[in-house]
Amino acid sequence: MMSNKVPEVIFRNRIRGEKGVAGRNPFRWVDIPSAEIFSGKNIVIFSLPAAFTETRSTNHLPDYDAKYDELKSLGVDEVYCLSVSAPFTMLQWAKNIGIKNVKMLPDGQGEFTRLMGMLVKKKFSEVSWRYSAHVVNGEIQKLFTEAGMMDDCPDDPFECSDVDTMISYLKK
Repeated sequence: MMSNKVPEVIFRNRIRGEKGVAGRNPFRWVDIPSAEIFSGKNIVIFSLPAAFTETRSTNHLPDYDAKYDELKSLGVDEVYCLSVSAPFTMLQWAKNIGIKNVKMLPDGQGEFTRLMGMLVKKKFSEVSWRYSAHVVNGEIQKLFTEAGMMDDCPDDPFECSDVDTMISYLKK
């Protein structure tokens, strides 16, 4: 990672079910600058390689969602889950596993992930390496990166980007 500032990118996201949007599948596209997410805020963001897979669906994302109130009590404004995935995929994944609090942040083209220095090749695509970060006003205060980062890593380490590690850090 080149800087301790989060990258400046535009996230393309999908908002569904808004009033005034008609049709069988009502949604609208929104462009969200990273500055809108991070500027003037205390944010926890964690990234994982893909949606709808074992570790992400049973532990990583659900654990952050379950401990959202505790993170908020430690001064965090919002918690974001990022993946190099399409907005449709992120939305359906969150709905499928019952996510209520964590905001899904699709990095469809991997631009944010690439600029964070976290883009790796995995089988048939480029994905994010697993990490979590505490960001205050756009400045990365702490970054927890899983060990062994490399293209086509045979393992999927999940030791330090978990919610309990983040909570322990925030309590210090």
